[in-house]
Amino acid sequence: MSTVPRTVDQPLPMSSPTEDRQARDFELATLEPLAREVPNSDSAVAEIARLSAELTLPKGTIHVISDIHGEDKKLRHVINNASGTLRPLVERLFKDRMSPEQFQEILTLIFYPAEVIDRLQQTLRDPQKQKEYAMRTLHDLFNVVRVLAARRSLDAATRVLPAEYRELLAEILHAPSTERDHAYIEAIVDQLVRRGRVLHLIHLIGRVIRNLAIDELIIAGDCWDRGPRGDHVVEYLMQQPNVSFVWGNHDVAWLGACLGHEALVCHVLRISLRYRRLLQLEEGYGIPVQPLDLLARTVYANDPATSFDVKGTGMREKVMMARMQKAAAVMQFKLEGQVIARHPEWKMEHRRLLHRINYETGTIEVDGINYPLTDVHFPTIDPANPYELTAEERLCVRRLRHSFLASQKLWRQMRWMIAQGNMYLRREEHLIFHGCVPVDEHGDFLAMTIDGKPHTGRDLFKAINSVIYRVIDTRTREDLDLLWYLWSGPESPLFGKDRIATLEGSLIADKRAHLETKNPYFRLIHEAWFCDKILAEFGVDPAQGLIVNGHVPVEVEKGESPLKRSGKAITIDGAFSESLGDHGFTLVLEPHRTFLALHYHFESVEAAIMRGADIIPSITVVREWDRTKTVADSRRGRRIRSIIEQLERLIAAYQKHELQERPSV
Repeated sequence: MSTVPRTVDQPLPMSSPTEDRQARDFELATLEPLAREVPNSDSAVAEIARLSAELTLPKGTIHVISDIHGEDKKLRHVINNASGTLRPLVERLFKDRMSPEQFQEILTLIFYPAEVIDRLQQTLRDPQKQKEYAMRTLHDLFNVVRVLAARRSLDAATRVLPAEYRELLAEILHAPSTERDHAYIEAIVDQLVRRGRVLHLIHLIGRVIRNLAIDELIIAGDCWDRGPRGDHVVEYLMQQPNVSFVWGNHDVAWLGACLGHEALVCHVLRISLRYRRLLQLEEGYGIPVQPLDLLARTVYANDPATSFDVKGTGMREKVMMARMQKAAAVMQFKLEGQVIARHPEWKMEHRRLLHRINYETGTIEVDGINYPLTDVHFPTIDPANPYELTAEERLCVRRLRHSFLASQKLWRQMRWMIAQGNMYLRREEHLIFHGCVPVDEHGDFLAMTIDGKPHTGRDLFKAINSVIYRVIDTRTREDLDLLWYLWSGPESPLFGKDRIATLEGSLIADKRAHLETKNPYFRLIHEAWFCDKILAEFGVDPAQGLIVNGHVPVEVEKGESPLKRSGKAITIDGAFSESLGDHGFTLVLEPHRTFLALHYHFESVEAAIMRGADIIPSITVVREWDRTKTVADSRRGRRIRSIIEQLERLIAAYQKHELQERPSV
């Protein structure tokens, strides 16, 4: 081979006819699957025309919610009322022509179709009255459906309809015409009443309205902990038609527990005990806590465990819950010490605290300061080997770990969460992630080692993606330990603090020891230059971009604003959980604006059904656009343009007779 360099005047080397033929054969092979769906030029032209028209429609509305923390009933109501956006639509359509009672009836049916229909099935048994109710209600519901469906292509709107009734509902959508009068709908209702399915159909249409109101639901992390039923949260999310997920540190902690990481098993148990959330473990996931109960009754039999007092009320005796929490916490501290010892590269030796206890003075050394302990009764800690589990603790952890590994519901939910999930998402001008991008005081990206290599910025998020995608199947000790670090490590983008002071908060009264210092990211997002740097790193236009993250609750009561001074970053952790503040945010990305909905206390599902109780949010407009954004401006638009390009190549192949056209079926 010649080593003489080519000058700029020399022509580029020509590809051989064989290479050209191979390249063309490869392109035709990639078109063949499309040709099976689009069998001739006319069908391809028609599809291009349809897709080109779709590009002109308003882009889909996206709702972003973060830090749900187990508050399943409140989440359900926020989704059902489309973060408060459905009520104004229903008011515009019906308020002036309905009595207040009728208006509340239709609104409640839209928000809670299953519960309303359950009640009606008990009270509305007469076929004629069912027919009268159905004729009136279907007319009103389809007025709402038509308004919402008009925002989508016919194909997209039809896909939202339940499969069994898709053709029938499509017919009803087109019913208002001179050719299809009152008798047309009446004939449909008569048959449904006759077969006892008319109320079921009304229930389905209520769900269709909710599904049409939200094009995409993005959960920006943290489904579990503090609230009562994280299992119900995920189960309800799995029922929604289009959900994307951004992982939070609580989510990876539960993932690690599901995969049997002992330290995270104990952490999940301790949190569940602290907030009296055992129902989600025992009833929800089939994970019994008897092994921990036995350990508490034997080893901690007479321990008042006052430093591990639990929150809330419940059927179990309070002191027993405190003993169980203490037993779980001690095992957690031991197992975390073992994890840190396995990973000197994390430089967390100062967080191994059990060997720093002085049993004679009843103190513990943290960062060079000796603090008095509020509890010095540790019957399972051997001062000579404080991180070793006792035989009783090993048996307890082994049984609990087995229960987590055996929970089919937990595994199913975790597989879904990983399949739908990512470390970050981009939605046009919005960059969405849970915690932070770790940086130093000057705003320079900090490196975190994964698979033996340092990673920073967007590369770090992608490296973590790879680990989470594979860990569900491989479960190596290294990857499972990394999940623990992602939960609480100082350089973890899901955590963003120098420490998690669980031991100090439990055993030291002096508040100085409880301090957890946030990463400089949380201070620097008030600065425009720093936000521009983050946005550019993740491929978002700094001129228009908005950073969206949760993780750190906004203290609404103290007047803190979720929108940072830079105007380029917003925190949407609104303290959704009752234990954190009982507020909550949804960031709504509409075609013409982005706004923040602040949600308040939700009383109950029963109050919503019986008395029409609703969460009517306060609205703050974050961004307004000069023009209404269309599908062409969205991620869907980019995909449509790629499909159109493929269809153009397919037409060319048909015209050149490289692929054979077939008649449309």
